[in-house]
Amino acid sequence: MLILQIDPAAAPAWQWEGTSYVTDDGAGRVTPYAHPMIEHLAATDGDRTVIIVRERVPGRAPVPPEPVVVTVAQFDELVAQARRWPVDHVLIEVTRHRPVRVTAGAVRATPLYLAHHDGILRGSWDITELRPFARGINAKEATRLLIYRPRYSIDTPFTGIWRLTERATASFGGDLVITYPEPVVHAEHRDLAEGADVLAAFTAAIDAALDARPLQPDATLCHLTGGLDSGSIGTRVARRWPGQVDTATLIVIGPGREQQIRRRNEIRHRVPFGPHDACLDTAGRPMFGPNCPRVRGELVSPYDEPFFEHFTELNRMIADLGAHTLVTGLGGDEMVAVGSAESAKAAADKAQNFDLPWLGPRAQAAIEYGDDGIAPPAMAGGITLMAAETVAPPLLRAGLWPLHPFTHQAMVELGDQLPFYWRELKQLQRKHLATFGLSHDACNPVLRESFAELVEESMLDYGLSLLRRILSDGSPLIDAGLLNPDGLKAVVTELETGGVYTEHRHSKLVEVITLDQATRAFLG
Repeated sequence: MLILQIDPAAAPAWQWEGTSYVTDDGAGRVTPYAHPMIEHLAATDGDRTVIIVRERVPGRAPVPPEPVVVTVAQFDELVAQARRWPVDHVLIEVTRHRPVRVTAGAVRATPLYLAHHDGILRGSWDITELRPFARGINAKEATRLLIYRPRYSIDTPFTGIWRLTERATASFGGDLVITYPEPVVHAEHRDLAEGADVLAAFTAAIDAALDARPLQPDATLCHLTGGLDSGSIGTRVARRWPGQVDTATLIVIGPGREQQIRRRNEIRHRVPFGPHDACLDTAGRPMFGPNCPRVRGELVSPYDEPFFEHFTELNRMIADLGAHTLVTGLGGDEMVAVGSAESAKAAADKAQNFDLPWLGPRAQAAIEYGDDGIAPPAMAGGITLMAAETVAPPLLRAGLWPLHPFTHQAMVELGDQLPFYWRELKQLQRKHLATFGLSHDACNPVLRESFAELVEESMLDYGLSLLRRILSDGSPLIDAGLLNPDGLKAVVTELETGGVYTEHRHSKLVEVITLDQATRAFLG
């Protein structure tokens, strides 16, 4: 939600120049992301300065951005209040000749990446802006990506660039030190009280998440995939603001395609959404085609979705409808996650398969350290936080602010306490959708609606040639010992000669292509 450049030794006086906070000598600059859902303020007690960039909350008039002079006691109270802000925020505390402190809030709608050089701290929500500070490959984080085992931590794939995780504090006085917060203690699952109305509690939790921010229905759009998570959120949004909130999605290919179209049509027909439905059909649009920015060698974040091209186009379509806020169903999986101890199937689904012959010796050695240094438990799950920070930059580039109700405290706490039979197979979401009078088909899809078939098509049509290019031209990943060219060649040859593509194994080759492209673009 901001871009920063701060010299701890810079002049302590900060001014607002219309788009940025700047120091009198020009050595410091903090540029908040300009959006109706964001506000920013600054204060100084003559010695210390705090700059706060945060999501707005309802019932409060926007604050003026110009720095104000306050007493020492008022300054301390302002900072204390800012740390308790209930939605996404970043605090920057500056005192001349003292380390700069940057603290992220507990609710992360956007990422903040940090780097430093020549005594100056830099940061941005867009990791590509920190490309000049990438010094090499971080083997631990790169391995997490290659084996598709993401972990929420301060690591990025590049040495010299760090992520500021939720509630973490970065201190910079020439060297950068990031300190994790204490873990959030979650409630345990428990039996329901007699007469408990779980669906009413679910609706109230969704409302709490929606009411946490000053939504403008005519400028808000729901990402309605047809899935149980986005469907549960979207139907509630439509019920609260009938006829005002439009929808959008990507249409998948494969066996679930017609089912997705049919179910979405029913949901939109039975529930009072707005008149517009922005749909981008992925048929005939495989990844890694000749016009793909990754294929052309453009600077693309290693965290961007494999389908970032498709989502970028969809985001433009959404913005063209006049929306500036996008509501999603992200986080629904973790909200009702079933633990391995509760279900043999869940245990089997979570079993990791690292039998990937293209992994190099350094990656093989790094696998066992994948959980080292990860962030402590937060209110929302680590996978959800990573997903939220992944989808944010493409949305911000389109002028869209993300809102993920499943990450809200009320939703998380409800999921923490639900008995197994409400969480199994997302019974909570299924039963909620049924209250809207939707058919059994709409609430209980038989076929999987996913991008798996598009991944397979993309890999076989274009991906194999890109893997061949890695083998012929070399790769920073091979040089770093993260890829085994012999193992990669064997797999590519097998698929080229009619070998059977298997999703659980060969889909991970997408990570080889995207990470190879990112390391070339960032380090080349």
